[in-house]
Amino acid sequence: MKAVNNNGKIKVYASVPDSFQSPTGVHMNAPKMTEEELKNAGMFDVLISDDYDERIHTLGEIYFDSPNTVFRKDLVVKEWVETLEELKTRRINHFKSQVNSKLAETDWYVVRKADNGDAIPSDVQTARTNLRTQSATVETEINALTEKKEVVLYDFPNI
Repeated sequence: MKAVNNNGKIKVYASVPDSFQSPTGVHMNAPKMTEEELKNAGMFDVLISDDYDERIHTLGEIYFDSPNTVFRKDLVVKEWVETLEELKTRRINHFKSQVNSKLAETDWYVVRKADNGDAIPSDVQTARTNLRTQSATVETEINALTEKKEVVLYDFPNI
């Protein structure tokens, strides 16, 4: 990302734009400018910490870091209005919903068995059992967490 401060208003660009205005004037064909030319025109990199994770951070206001001649956006740790228990319940329910959707793909085997006694293939039965076991494991692991941040960052296993 790049940014330029034009008379107190910082404009952020995903990359070097075709043209931009800065206190030194209007700059055309900016992608062909060298890094030095961009800096002389007032366009600098925007730095965001590598630790940024949108699940637990927001970004602060952009500002110019003069000693390093870059723009920065600092990380701000999110604060959740939900209680720890509410976050846990929401995350558990989200995973259970995913598991239920996956189970629904093979529910027809269960219905067919109930209707006419046709056996459920063993691989299907094993997969269904594994999904239920995985769901119980995820619920146990989430319930063991003690911080909101941990709950939000908990990565579900692939199902």
